[in-house]
Amino acid sequence: MKLCLNTDSLGHLSFEEMVETSAKIGIESLEIACGNWSDAPHMDLDRMLADEAFRTKYMEKIHSHGLELEALNCSGNQLDPNEEGKAHQSVVEKTFQLAALLDVKKIIMMSGLPGGNPTDTTANWVTTCWPRSTHDILRYQWEDVLIPYWKKTVEQAKEYGITSIALENHGAQCVYNAETLLQLRKEAGPMVGMNLDPSHHIWMGGDGIAMALELGVEAIHHVHAKDLRKERTKFAANGGLETKSFDQYTKRSWNYVALGYGEDERWWNEFVSVLSMMGYDGPLSLEIEDQTMDSLTATKKSIQLLHRVMPRDFD
Repeated sequence: MKLCLNTDSLGHLSFEEMVETSAKIGIESLEIACGNWSDAPHMDLDRMLADEAFRTKYMEKIHSHGLELEALNCSGNQLDPNEEGKAHQSVVEKTFQLAALLDVKKIIMMSGLPGGNPTDTTANWVTTCWPRSTHDILRYQWEDVLIPYWKKTVEQAKEYGITSIALENHGAQCVYNAETLLQLRKEAGPMVGMNLDPSHHIWMGGDGIAMALELGVEAIHHVHAKDLRKERTKFAANGGLETKSFDQYTKRSWNYVALGYGEDERWWNEFVSVLSMMGYDGPLSLEIEDQTMDSLTATKKSIQLLHRVMPRDFD
């Protein structure tokens, strides 16, 4: 397994500083966001597309520090039934174009979430089977929007040399767990796989180890090493459906944290061991959104844990 970094984790650093810091702290490859829900602190997407000399210099900086560009990330909601959805789709298409120019084979995305019917102006995430109108919403979202979109998108990706699209199991998306990923993969084909992020699955009441086993190694295209802590008393009292903003971390039922500050090291040992046992040999892409400590500190502490649990010698 390779130690990768979602570079938004060090979003306060310039591109040059991020690359130099990543190499210094032991990162081996980079997952770089191109826009949409990310501010893309390390990517000027339009300039990268337009300026060959700039692209060359960009990649030389990465390679000169012994790093690889693992994947491009354009996570957003390209199926949002409004102008934002159109803008997100534009970034997706530009990211595909850039992948071809950089010979990047893997894209990290979200599945997207449409409205509940053709006239909706906002996305609608269905999480219950009642009232019965939810069945009509799901049928519309999957049969009329999601499956046709992904069949078309897979064909577009092939034209740009992309071989893997890893969808993050995020809330407020059509694909948010093992079952929904496998359902879409059955329709859209094997290019579509999971970006397995255990943190999101935890707040929904699941377990990342169980999800990995349910998916199988063929359906796991990428793994986000990201942790979450259920806050004492608050989670038990209020559950995981949390709407308070992330900066209100003292009041929330759960928070994203550095690795080992949510699930303990024993859990992370088992998670990585099970992935290895299944035959997964791809990247563990560290993603830090801990609000309780400096992001570089959280990144370093998380790397220390990964060095102990990954099935390889880092000496």
